[in-house]
Amino acid sequence: MRFCELIIKKRNGLKLSEKEINYTIKAFNDGEIPDYQMSAMLMAIYFQGMDINEIKYLTMAMVNSGKTIDLSSIPGIKVDKHSTGGVGDTTTLALAPMVAAAGVPVAKMSGRGLGHTGGTIDKLESIEGFKTEISINKFIKIVKKIGVSIISPTSDLAPADKKLYSLRDVTGTVDSIPLIVSSIMSKKIGCWHQCNRIGCYYRKRCLYARI
Repeated sequence: MRFCELIIKKRNGLKLSEKEINYTIKAFNDGEIPDYQMSAMLMAIYFQGMDINEIKYLTMAMVNSGKTIDLSSIPGIKVDKHSTGGVGDTTTLALAPMVAAAGVPVAKMSGRGLGHTGGTIDKLESIEGFKTEISINKFIKIVKKIGVSIISPTSDLAPADKKLYSLRDVTGTVDSIPLIVSSIMSKKIGCWHQCNRIGCYYRKRCLYARI
């Protein structure tokens, strides 16, 4: 499969198949596709968009590029929220403890900045002594104990998204709905996927399990 042909295909507004998208993400994550070619693909997606199936294929390809995290040991329905960007971070830092105080565990993964704004993790790390890079076991332990924890994505959770995330920031493709959706959901599904696999009691009511 020649990646240049896939760039041309998307540039011309055609749909990419699941096989083609899986190849794209795996080859890029493995270093077989250089940044300049992937940049061209990102720009093609920016202008031509993706349909719902392409977005689903892209999301799951990034989920499967790394490990998934099992949060099933945290009792009840776990929740998270994710914004598409902002300057003030006026939602997460207020909403997460409020929801936790209401008795709903908040297992929150936040990202770094794209474009002109710093992300929630960037801002939290400016607080002396605040650590966002902790082990998954400690993350789960904190959520169980106080009901809420905010961490940055682990290096092995959707690693392909991490590479694309950085490339989007320098190629003017940040504000692409398909790329935004797949980036957010790949991290969320990667964090919840094990709950689906083990047959969680709340599976039918869980957004992530239905994708």
